[in-house]
Amino acid sequence: MKAHVMAAVLLLTTAAAVPSAAPALCAAGAPPGSVFSPASVTSQATTPAPAGWSWPLAPRPAVLRPFDPPDKPWLSGHRGVDLGSAADGGPVTAPESGTVSFVGVVVDRPVITIDHGNGLRSSFEPVRSTLKKGASVAKGAVVGTLLAGHCGSSPCVHWGVRRGEEYLNPLSFILDLRPSVLLPLN
Repeated sequence: MKAHVMAAVLLLTTAAAVPSAAPALCAAGAPPGSVFSPASVTSQATTPAPAGWSWPLAPRPAVLRPFDPPDKPWLSGHRGVDLGSAADGGPVTAPESGTVSFVGVVVDRPVITIDHGNGLRSSFEPVRSTLKKGASVAKGAVVGTLLAGHCGSSPCVHWGVRRGEEYLNPLSFILDLRPSVLLPLN
């Protein structure tokens, strides 16, 4: 076998033999107890997180349902992430500064959308907000209150991010989701 193939086989064999390797891998990309898995990372999450974005819930939430965009815009999928909350009624904060571009009800859920500039918008549901369209919000500012109902009996917020009409993985704005790459030893 060539040296670089043997190095890759050795690395994979070592990682499989070390029981603590998997938890360490998960701890770097997802909070303890989360349902997030490497299989949920999509090709759209291949750029590093921009500096400055933060989690919209505190403490750092578990990812209950990952980003799973449809192959075609009209197909079903999950166009954001569901983040677990300690309780309904908790504050939801702006992950980055921006301007409120929408506050209202979509279908049967209250939604707030923040325009962060450069074509990026974050939306949160079910979130009740007293803010009005056009209001400026600072990163970390409370934008609303989490309501019950999105994840059944588990309190959670759905966070979606779009650039224009394209849905993006919100986790790519706060975590580095680039895949690991094995390089040759030479």
